[in-house]
Amino acid sequence: MCHTKVMRHALIFLLCAAVLVPSGVAQAPGTLDPAKAAAENSPNSTGPLLPPPVSTRDAGTFTAITTVVVAPTTVRDRNGEFVNGLQLQDFELYDNNKLQKVNADVRDEPLSLVVAVQRSSNLTEFLPKIQRVGTELNQLVAGQDGEIAVVGFDHRIQVMQDFTREGTKVSEAMQKMTPGSSSHAVVDAVSQCVRMLTHRPADRRRVLLLIAEKRDRGSELRLREALEQTQFANVSVYSLDISTVVAALTDKGMPPRPPSVPPEAQHLPGGYAATPTTIDQNYYMGNYVPVFIDIFKAVKSVFVDDTLDVFTRFTGGREYSFVGEKSLDKAISGISDELHSQYLLSYSPNNSSEGGFHEIKVVVNRPQLEVRTRPGYWVAARPE
Repeated sequence: MCHTKVMRHALIFLLCAAVLVPSGVAQAPGTLDPAKAAAENSPNSTGPLLPPPVSTRDAGTFTAITTVVVAPTTVRDRNGEFVNGLQLQDFELYDNNKLQKVNADVRDEPLSLVVAVQRSSNLTEFLPKIQRVGTELNQLVAGQDGEIAVVGFDHRIQVMQDFTREGTKVSEAMQKMTPGSSSHAVVDAVSQCVRMLTHRPADRRRVLLLIAEKRDRGSELRLREALEQTQFANVSVYSLDISTVVAALTDKGMPPRPPSVPPEAQHLPGGYAATPTTIDQNYYMGNYVPVFIDIFKAVKSVFVDDTLDVFTRFTGGREYSFVGEKSLDKAISGISDELHSQYLLSYSPNNSSEGGFHEIKVVVNRPQLEVRTRPGYWVAARPE
């Protein structure tokens, strides 16, 4: 169902369906050598330290191209309840305002999940609260022939447990984590976790759950490069933001995060003045496409205050805040419910030659429903 080819002078980044692309087509550069990684372990290590992430800027010019895009879509009614039982004919999908033919709903495929947990030194008091959710993580993949891997990270990324279907191993891996250095390289961790997911069978759904602070501290990779990897591998990112709790533990107030692009660069609907109120409504309530365009077009790295927010919005996932153990349980349950109720709509764009950001819009032919999907994908083409 998927057409692929390799071009030397093109860089096209699509939200490709890894489940429909032959193995290796969208593989991120820098294959992990387990033997070498294990040899670099410290004496007290419980799992391999993954090698430093490989920048796509240092890779060759060969890039895979695919004509299949997947849009993870969540549908709720006016009471906030998930709407199940919809058929393909109930959906209309637009790519840059052009109606597309939806080919399939591939949501029944088995799920591979990586749980990446920040274990930096400032979480000494807080880490035990995160570790206790090990048994609850299994419900995220329950009933879907699912598997879970556990990763811990500070400035290093360490596999605590490779992919397994045994819940006890997941819980044990969570308990083995200990606080590390003062850094927490969120972008690097996402990159390495996506590489792990890319190596799973092509017929599996790929999800990453980040439990971390919202701001990256110490990554070597640029945010754009990690976003490209998630896009190629068709990984949905969900997150638990622990910034509020960390701020309370360190007695530092966390001011509201500013938009990732300056107010004067934001696109507002026609007839709206760029006031503080309209800017807040524009960015925080859904029109965040300018943020992604700014990230992908920037020659240099763009500072982003909330890294978790960018990953979850771009991939169609969701960010949850952690303010206590009850909220943690509720977040895990919410993610599980969404993953089990999502529609995965695949299509072959009839306008794939258009460069720039392709906005995706999904419409359901029933009234009073809320529809959420990933905002789109980036196509940056160079002439041959």
